[in-house]
Formats: sequence, C-alpha cells, structure tokens
Amino acid sequence: MTEITYLQAIVIAVLQGVSELFPISSLGHSVLVPALLGGSWSELVAHSSSIKTTPYLAYLVALHIATALALIWFYRRDWIKIVAGFFTSLGKRKAESVDERLAWLLVVGTIPVGLVGFVMEHKISAIFSNPLAASVFLFINGLILLVAEVLVRRSKEHKTYVRRQLKNLSYGDGAVIGFFQIFALLAGISRSGITLVGGLWRGLSHEDALRFTFLLATPVIFAAGVLELPKLVGPAGASIHGQVIVGMIVAGLTAYASIRFLTRYFQTRTLTPFAIYCLVVGGLCIIRFA
Repeated sequence: MTEITYLQAIVIAVLQGVSELFPISSLGHSVLVPALLGGSWSELVAHSSSIKTTPYLAYLVALHIATALALIWFYRRDWIKIVAGFFTSLGKRKAESVDERLAWLLVVGTIPVGLVGFVMEHKISAIFSNPLAASVFLFINGLILLVAEVLVRRSKEHKTYVRRQLKNLSYGDGAVIGFFQIFALLAGISRSGITLVGGLWRGLSHEDALRFTFLLATPVIFAAGVLELPKLVGPAGASIHGQVIVGMIVAGLTAYASIRFLTRYFQTRTLTPFAIYCLVVGGLCIIRFA
C-alpha cells in the first residue's frame, strides 16, 4: 500500500479544508488533484480503487472529522441553542420556538442522505477513484450552480421570486433541501453547492441558504467520519498517525478560515464564480482523462 508523505498530507488537508466548504466538491478534488499530479500522488487514488481500506481513504476520514469539528466550533452558539431546543421540544412534544423548529428541520433534512448513503455506500465507492467520472460530475456541478443563479435572477426580474426566511421554512422544505445532499455522494458534486441550490430554490437568500447548508452538513460529515473510524484505527491507519495529526490540524484551521470567508462572501455575492471554476476545471479534466 502506498504511504502518505507529510507533504502530501498537508496539501490534501488544505484541499479538504477549502473544497469541502466551497461549492466545488472535496471528494472530486481528492480524486482529481492526485491524478493530475501523477507519480506517487496518482498511486494514492489508484490503490483506493482496488483496495477497500487504504491509508488514503483512512486519512480522508480524519480530515472529514476535522472539518466537522471546525463547523461545530464556528456555529457553537447556534448548536447549543439547537440541541437545547431539540430536547425542549421532545419534552413538550411540539416545536414552537425558532431554535426548536430549526432542530427538527435539521433532523428532517439529514434523513434522506443518511438513508441513501447507508444503502448505496459500496456502489458509490466503486466510482470514487475514477478521475474521468469525477471530471464529468464536476462539470455538471458547475452547470447546476450556474443554472440556479440564472433562474433566481430571472425570477427576480419577472417579480416571481418569493423571498423566505430560514425561520419560515416548512419541514417539507427541509426534507427537499436535505434530499439535494444525496447527489453530493458522487465525486464531483459539491455538498455545499448542491444544498445551497436547494436553499435558493426554496426562496432563501444566499446568506440564509449558506447557514442552513453548513448546519445541515455538520452532522452528515461528522457521522460519516465517525462511522468510518475503523479504517483510521485499523491496519490502514497504523502507519499514518503522525500525518493524521498534522492533517487534522491543517484541515481544521483551513476549514475554519473557509467558513469565515464564505459567510461574508455570500452576504452580497453569488455562486457564479464557483460555477465558472467548476465548468472550466471540469471541462479541462474531461479532456485530460478521456
């Protein structure tokens, strides 16, 4: 099995911290960047296609946990209120306050991707290390982001756009937005991007859609990491403990910086630059790996 060097560990950690939260697909970049760099880098992904548990896959598990911890820390005040609201609503058997409703919106929104991910995990992992597939899905991701922005702009121009606030979302809306996360199980489709599109479709502003996206992604990313912990503590992770420690620190700090940037960015801007990036990079990678 190909081992991970400290240089590779740091580069992949930075990549994870940025691409997991930016709407450009961390899974897609985790496949494409090593494949593009070639040599020992491409061997990381190549071995992942034939061996179920590898140091690279185990390492990615650790980085996902670090990203989730960064999200939890950034939204720690929100999570304290949400968790308290959840248990309060259980006691009352109804959700009345904003935090109580938000807690159940997150529960409802997490169910679709949780069920599909559990059932289809092995089928989805079969295309994990395919650079061409990741390239195609990254290009599709760009199309989705661009089309979403065009539709929002046109609806505003024709005055058919109905602006909604996060506190006014129905549980059906939460389920629909959560359902969008299922597509992010494919390498190249961004979890944050596709969920943001779902939020925009239900009438949320970019700022509110991003907040709901990050809150909704936190339990999914964290649970996916925890469930895959045996890969990290098993034989595949035995030789990369040092790289894991360094990588988790780097990924956590990078993810936190990414969250801070994006929460400010989407107060006034759109998904269009990210759409263009995915279209260009995805298109070039299709040519490269076709």
